[in-house]
Amino acid sequence: MKQITVLEKYPVFILEINKNETSYKNVNEILAYIKSQIQAHPIATYIGDFDHYSHTSSLSEGKIAEEIVDAKNIICCFGKVLPKPEVLAVRPRSIGVAELEDHFVVSFMEAPNPDANAAMEKWVKGIADL
Repeated sequence: MKQITVLEKYPVFILEINKNETSYKNVNEILAYIKSQIQAHPIATYIGDFDHYSHTSSLSEGKIAEEIVDAKNIICCFGKVLPKPEVLAVRPRSIGVAELEDHFVVSFMEAPNPDANAAMEKWVKGIADL
């Protein structure tokens, strides 16, 4: 797993997993796995899924990189405290899963909560068969 900066300002964790390195066959199977991890977590709560590929492809001005086969997000929240209204701006969390011909790209933006980052990193690394 590596950390990159996207669009010159967003700190993002990313893991590329070759399809021969995982038993998951598609984005939906990966989302089901991540959802099970969210539901098993003592604090995180599952919010929903977003089919980014379908949304973007339905727009007349929508553009998707040719190599992307599918792209979805799973949304959850780790918020156990709400110390001030501004905290809402950095919640909830989203993990993106993109499928390309021979691999998956899984990414999430760095959270202000180190425990949330550690959990999401563990879940993402769990996609690859060790």
